Amino acid sequence: MIESKALCLQIGRRLQTLCHKLGIPFVFKASYDKANRTSARSFRGPGLQAGLAILSHVRERLGVPVLTDIHSVEDVSAAGEVADILQIPAFLCRQTDLLQAAVKTGRIVNVKKGQFLAPGDMANVVTKAVEVAPERRPRLLLTERGTTFGYHNLVVDMRSLPIMSALGYPVVFDATHSVQLPGGAGDHSGGQREFAPVLARSAVVAGADGLFIETHPDPDHALSDGPNLIPLAQMPQLLAQLVRLKEAL
Repeated sequence: MIESKALCLQIGRRLQTLCHKLGIPFVFKASYDKANRTSARSFRGPGLQAGLAILSHVRERLGVPVLTDIHSVEDVSAAGEVADILQIPAFLCRQTDLLQAAVKTGRIVNVKKGQFLAPGDMANVVTKAVEVAPERRPRLLLTERGTTFGYHNLVVDMRSLPIMSALGYPVVFDATHSVQLPGGAGDHSGGQREFAPVLARSAVVAGADGLFIETHPDPDHALSDGPNLIPLAQMPQLLAQLVRLKEAL
């Protein structure tokens, strides 16, 4: 979530430095609008135009690729002019028009697997993308972010990573949203951030091609997803661990 330009630059610079030191690629992610908040009173972000202006500034100032969510077909064109990667949120992964509009931009498209889908069902998402890009192979990423398990809980089946990988596209694991407790705090979602590093390490060993990790200098006061965010101060140790695990494989 974009809270401010200054915070985006602060987090982006820190992660860029860490990733450069460790020799791993870095993509900066922030949302200009969180359209699927639990409560209508929750902060949604600065909006399309202001948010894209901040993402463009981060991209130019830091020289890193940026990723952002899109929630409607109407936003695709503007977001595609700024973002290197367009992300289809999990709740919208079956929205054909949105997915295909994103693919038509020629940008990389990251599709989060819905909490309600089996990993093999992502084959239908891939087919939809291929249908609108017959002359070329669509540039897709497929992201695992947990599966609904009863009420207010998610579980992760690490088998989903090789299952989705068999579809022929890189697979990313979303470590922080996978420990979310959807709606678990009444008018907002809860989370168990202490388990995010555990799942991140497990995903690397299971063969994930990339990791999606949200962080914040002060998660308890973040305006979105605070309970599942990893504190920024803990990221150096975690990233170093993940790199060592990847090298061990």
